[in-house]
Parts: sequence; structure tokens; C-alpha cells
Amino acid sequence: MLGKNQAYFSYTQYNFSGLKGQIKISRKGLHFFSSRVTLVFSASDKDFLDYFLAVLFEQKELLIGNLQLAPESFEPEEPVTITDSVKFLCISPVVLVPASFNDESGKRFISPENDEFSDLLYDNTISRMEASGKFSSEQLADFYKFQLVPDKDYINRIQTSHKKFARIYPLYDSDVKYEIRGYTFPFTLYAPQPVQQYVYENGLGFFSHKGFGMLDVANANSVKNNIDMEVSYA
Repeated sequence: MLGKNQAYFSYTQYNFSGLKGQIKISRKGLHFFSSRVTLVFSASDKDFLDYFLAVLFEQKELLIGNLQLAPESFEPEEPVTITDSVKFLCISPVVLVPASFNDESGKRFISPENDEFSDLLYDNTISRMEASGKFSSEQLADFYKFQLVPDKDYINRIQTSHKKFARIYPLYDSDVKYEIRGYTFPFTLYAPQPVQQYVYENGLGFFSHKGFGMLDVANANSVKNNIDMEVSYA
């Protein structure tokens, strides 16, 4: 859909969620029982958002697997206040390490309490912010504070109930299937406000343009509570 505009052939500064609706999981995949589903789409660039919406609503029908969809309406989310200390929820899994062909490194588990977890996300975030062209080298140099602190109570509760906060997910790129590890758990991020705003609008970690790393602010209206997150992803 984005390929109609040459300016967006390789554009990756956006983020989206999975389709939200009444679903049942089976060995064959997801079965939707809703007459309507919702997609959350986010980006910092309003011109790009306007372009995406225009292209989307040109489509009479969209086919995803055996699911037939027709665009009906869109609604902007209410703005939220972003500071230099934010508790986030993962709407979709956060990926720390990129996938590569015939390489298992993308599936390596890294404890969220390990400094490497924050370091990998910091390097990726600064690299993406630089690629956006919206931040000077001086600004980027000032964004050195970056620490992710996991919600230990949530992780302990998940592990006690024998559920998982880290799973292996399929990733498709140019029709090639890869496997990557994604993490879903609440955490508090300590970083300068512009960095927080960027990851809130564009996702955290690798492959945000493929539906990974979407975040929401805890206690915001768009996500009900932690229990919903456990049901969806644990």
C-alpha cells in the first residue's frame, strides 16, 4: 500500500498493533468472531499518517489470510502526557535483536533486569531517531539517559502461574520467514521526554514497522489494565 509513493518505498518510521477483536486461537491461527476489528496505527509524521489513511480508504476490500476487511472509519486517540519517567504497557512484543537468515541469535533470551536489555534498546532507539532526520547530533548526544526497569511483581506473577513474558514469534521479510524473540511486560522507562515521545509514537525496538514494539501508557484509556495484557499475550 505504501509503495504507491516513491518517498515511502523504504519508510519505516511508523508502528501498528495486531487486529483487535473477539478472537479464538487454534492450531490454524486466529479466528475472528467480530463483525468489526480495530487496528492501532501510529507515527510522528502527520503528512505520512494522512497519506496512509488516504491510501487505506481507497481500498474497497483488504484480504488478510482468509479474513475479508473493508475500511469503515478512523478515530484519533486522545493525547497523553509524556514525561521523562513513564510506565508503559506492551501492546505488541518488543524485539531486542534483529533476525538474520540461518542465525539463531534473534531468539536469544535476555533478562529484562540485565543492563544489556536497556543497552540494546537504547542503541536501536537512538539509531532510529537519527534516521528520522528530526534530531540534530547535539540533541542525540544529550539523550544518554535511558534505563528500562521491568515490573517485577508482574514478571513474578507470570512466572508463578507458569506463563511466559518472552516468546518466539514469526517474522516475514521479502517472503522469507524468520524467528525472533519478543517480550511483553509492563515497565518504567527513564529517558529524556523527546525519547519517550518518540518510542510512544513510533514503537520500541526492532521491526516496529512490522507490528512489533507498540506501547501504551499505563492507566491510559486505550488499554484497560494489566489483566487484559496477561490474557492477550501471556
